[in-house]
Amino acid sequence: MLYALHEAAYRTAAPLSTAAHWMRDFWRSPLNFAGDTGLGRNLYASADLIANLTRRYGKPSWGIDQVLINGQVVPVVCEATWASPWVKLLRFRRDPDALRAAGANIQTPAVVVVAPLSGHFATLLRGTVETFLIDHDVYVTDWSNARDVPIAEGRFGFHDYVDTIVEILGSVGRRAHVVAVCQPGPAVLAATALMSEDGDPLTPASLTLMGSPIDARHSPTVTNKLAEERPFTWFQSNMIYTAPWPYAGVLRRVYPGFVQLYSFMSMNAEMHQQAHRRYFDDMVRGDGDSAEKHREFYDEYLSVLDLTEEFYLETIDVVFQRYLLPKGALMHAGRRVDLTAITDTALMTVEGERDDISGVGQTQAAHALCVNIPEVQRELYVQPGVGHYGVFNGRRFIQEIYPRVRDFIARREASL
Repeated sequence: MLYALHEAAYRTAAPLSTAAHWMRDFWRSPLNFAGDTGLGRNLYASADLIANLTRRYGKPSWGIDQVLINGQVVPVVCEATWASPWVKLLRFRRDPDALRAAGANIQTPAVVVVAPLSGHFATLLRGTVETFLIDHDVYVTDWSNARDVPIAEGRFGFHDYVDTIVEILGSVGRRAHVVAVCQPGPAVLAATALMSEDGDPLTPASLTLMGSPIDARHSPTVTNKLAEERPFTWFQSNMIYTAPWPYAGVLRRVYPGFVQLYSFMSMNAEMHQQAHRRYFDDMVRGDGDSAEKHREFYDEYLSVLDLTEEFYLETIDVVFQRYLLPKGALMHAGRRVDLTAITDTALMTVEGERDDISGVGQTQAAHALCVNIPEVQRELYVQPGVGHYGVFNGRRFIQEIYPRVRDFIARREASL
């Protein structure tokens, strides 16, 4: 019912949204000589704000068609190299001739960035991908919106996610360096353990876990406490809804992205209100640069996807309530996931000092669990002054975190 009401609200607001778009265009038109007056700027800002608050936010484009290397522009082509109904593995292929012209190495390490499947599209990692592209051959998991997957395709749960990671790494064709951002950490670590135990030659050469809830018992955040305090049945009853028509996944039971978005926004409601007030003021003043930064952030932040019922509930159960992986009690296809089997994968953990999603200690717990990784193949780093988003994006990531990850991967690559 909630999903249907949500869709009805969008349709009801459609006339207001259309009118706001018309008004915005009218006051921004170069033919409107009153547009640059105080009244005109205020009316334009009001119309723009209403238009943005009432419109649908679809999946953003990656928009990565070039990267700057050694001061030279290198064209980039995005292509899908492997796919299932639930995810596409995208490769951002850099032009080899342009790489040579830039004096860059053609044979660079393969890095698979495993994006979170937690309500936002993988494009949230656009800046992460662009940064890694300077020195690496980059792949990224582009997860599907569950409401767009027909129910005939079956279920997709936590253990299906683990199997998918194994298949993806096998499809790359060479040992890759895996970077797991936030939510995928436990599943990727489990997949690495299973591949290691099987002696799989394509077991990750290195694994970098960034802001991941490997053991959510450490430094519990508001999100962790909610998952722990509520009974499992509460999540079943209050967080799962049926995808409505006309989506391809009609009748599929999902955890809607808009539910998570509203939950996160309510936790920081005042911050978002202030951001929109600043946006309004910036437009009235004609500060286009600040307004554009606001639009870019919220175009991404307000674009959400749905998760399958089974993936969401199994993640709550496995990761945030029973802590099966750190307890050594996680079973996968009848096998116990043994993290001590990991011996030939280098491990780096990255955390943010102010992370309010995965508290400090939750990610670095992986070091105490993977006891058979040689000390020389480990690195633990906590970035001062950043929150969750800053662990994988923004100025601090580019200037302080990424160089450490790049050097860690290079050292491991040299040892192979």
